[in-house]
Amino acid sequence: MKVTDILNAHDVTISFEVFPPKTDEGFESVWKAAEQIAALHPAFMSVTYGAGGGTSKNTAQLAADIQNSTGTPVLAHLTCVSSTKEHVAQMVRTYKEKGIENIMALRGDIPKAGRTIFEYDHAAQLIREIRSLDDSFCIGGACYPEGHVECERPSEDLMHLKEKVEAGCDFLTTQMFFDNNTLYNFLYRVREAGIQVPVLAGIMPITNKKQVARSVSLSGATIPGRFRMMVDRFGDDPASMKQAGIIYASEQIIDLISNGVTHIHVYSMNKPEVAAGIMNALSAIIG
Repeated sequence: MKVTDILNAHDVTISFEVFPPKTDEGFESVWKAAEQIAALHPAFMSVTYGAGGGTSKNTAQLAADIQNSTGTPVLAHLTCVSSTKEHVAQMVRTYKEKGIENIMALRGDIPKAGRTIFEYDHAAQLIREIRSLDDSFCIGGACYPEGHVECERPSEDLMHLKEKVEAGCDFLTTQMFFDNNTLYNFLYRVREAGIQVPVLAGIMPITNKKQVARSVSLSGATIPGRFRMMVDRFGDDPASMKQAGIIYASEQIIDLISNGVTHIHVYSMNKPEVAAGIMNALSAIIG
């Protein structure tokens, strides 16, 4: 089932992201986690794609297994920054053959050692390429409530976002954020820019202290005072920090839904207990 059809069919959706193993040996443990998350009946699950396509085989296999074994619709990621057009075409064919209907089209992070392949510079090019190869896919794209870390001006970031939509992007999912006002301001600017596709709010439950610095470095997300106080108070007690992180994320989601942002994508980091904690906190709200 296509993500856009799922969004149109439900007033409120909660979906989860999982990531595939880097090696074949790790597949079983990741599959068990994914299976437990699927048992929570999310609207759909997304499966990430390793840097430079390093997990492409396992991304396709995990996505297919989730869909075929659990009946949960899947959104398979595809990045292009270090890919050839031949590899992208092959992945599109593979997804099609495995019955996957949704692709999350991303540029991806530039490797620390730099790129050796320069066939794609932006996600819009990848979206356009997928559309030209097979127009049957539902295609998602990323957006950044506080601006992409490589963009100097918000206006430049919005320009790139518009390019993605014009290239054929059907919906957008935000980078993580920890202050909902950041998202509300961003959504206002997005709609003012004429971008009308659905926007899913990306929520990252922070359940251990080490995640904070990494999350900020990757996303550039602002850490509000209330969040810092939570980490300072509970960060050195793993059990307390996990519970506090789940509650903080759940409260974010409740506030979002209360303010009309009803489609939420949770970066669950392959942690079924975190996904379950959020679903339990929202059980009556999401029906």
